[in-house]
Amino acid sequence: MSGDIVLSAGVRANLLQLQKTSDLITATQTKLATGKRVNSALDNPVNYFTAQGLQNRAGDLSNLLDSMSSAFNTIQAANNGITSITKLVQSAQALVSQAQQTSDTTVRAGLSTQFDQILSQITQLAGDSGFNGINLLDKNNSTDLTVTLNERGTSSVTIAAVDFSATGLVINNSTNNWSTTSDITAASTDLTTALTTLRSQAQAFGSNLSTVQIRQDFTKAMINTLQTGADSLTLADSNEEGANLLALQTRQQLSTTALSLASQASQAVLRLFG
Repeated sequence: MSGDIVLSAGVRANLLQLQKTSDLITATQTKLATGKRVNSALDNPVNYFTAQGLQNRAGDLSNLLDSMSSAFNTIQAANNGITSITKLVQSAQALVSQAQQTSDTTVRAGLSTQFDQILSQITQLAGDSGFNGINLLDKNNSTDLTVTLNERGTSSVTIAAVDFSATGLVINNSTNNWSTTSDITAASTDLTTALTTLRSQAQAFGSNLSTVQIRQDFTKAMINTLQTGADSLTLADSNEEGANLLALQTRQQLSTTALSLASQASQAVLRLFG
């Protein structure tokens, strides 16, 4: 068309080079601004989607880490409860021992009353040993605790709730105000059995705590590995990109100069008609 502007080959070549350099500068500035050399699938499809997969898995593991932390605290709360209940049982044993050493029915009656109060405290303490709605010492009012250990849900550990109220530990209230030796002996037997049960369960909870903590530490290390791997695929080297930007800006200046020279060469033709 008669209205079209015709550029010389030199001007067109220099203009194209200037546009390419400008695009490279914009891309480099983006890398420096975001800190990443791969910001989209257009930059590097393999690295971008691989990094996305690693970051997604790290995110899934982070969610599991929160769940494991809650489970750890739940088990710890139950373990704290067992420790305190054990102390109460030992206090009850001291009362039984005192009762066995006297034949005074009045003294025995007083010790019997204290014994029943301790049993009440054992039941209340067991009911107060929950965390986040789960109480491993109050089976009647709570549920078992299942902890998922990997993002696929193929690894888990279940901690069964127990009944560690005085009734659950099979510690019977004192009968007949401990007026007979057989009543006191029965209480002593109940307490000895309860202590054995408490210690056994404390070992089980300790093992569960250790398992969950080991998996917590492993999960934290795995998250760090995944994030490091994703970063290595996408993060930019600020020093390298800074050097690239400086080189591109220099090239841009040279291209602008070349474009100017090419334009001057075209203008020289006009002087022939001057």
